[in-house]
Amino acid sequence: MRLSRYFLPVLKDNPADAAIASHRLMLRAGMIRQSAAGIYSWLPLGFKVLRTLENIVHEEQQRAGHIPMLMPTLQTADLWRESGRYDDYGEEMLRIKDRHGRDLLYGPTNEELITDIFRNSVNSYKELPLTLYHIQWKFRDERRPRFGVMRGREFFMKDGYNFDVDKAGALHAYNRHLVSY
Repeated sequence: MRLSRYFLPVLKDNPADAAIASHRLMLRAGMIRQSAAGIYSWLPLGFKVLRTLENIVHEEQQRAGHIPMLMPTLQTADLWRESGRYDDYGEEMLRIKDRHGRDLLYGPTNEELITDIFRNSVNSYKELPLTLYHIQWKFRDERRPRFGVMRGREFFMKDGYNFDVDKAGALHAYNRHLVSY
């Protein structure tokens, strides 16, 4: 596509509310626009960069033997109550009710959900080790969102989950994750 036809709304001046260099540069380069405190729209250039980074992460994770999946952003509150973290997570968790009055939440993380999937799907230690990961939008209602997309309320995050037979295997899987970065 020709640059003259590309949507690239650059800014001449530094935005007053952008405190760190990366945030200022992303705003000025037309990569992102803030829609609310800690919540950003990814404009075409920023979205292209985001997708490129996501593809690199996918390639490296799969090279390390990790299996991609995707879980929903909305989760049932029952799983979080079962783990004891529903009330412990605090005000950062966005809680909602659906039209039937069921408690849901916009997942700040997915440990409860992946554990439920795992316990209902894996029947033997012979299926281990297993390392799953996903890349997904998350939401945490940060008290003071700052530093642009690095500490926003809505963010794109890669989570990795390892299920292993023993501590040594778990440490090995952790090191595979570490090396893949």
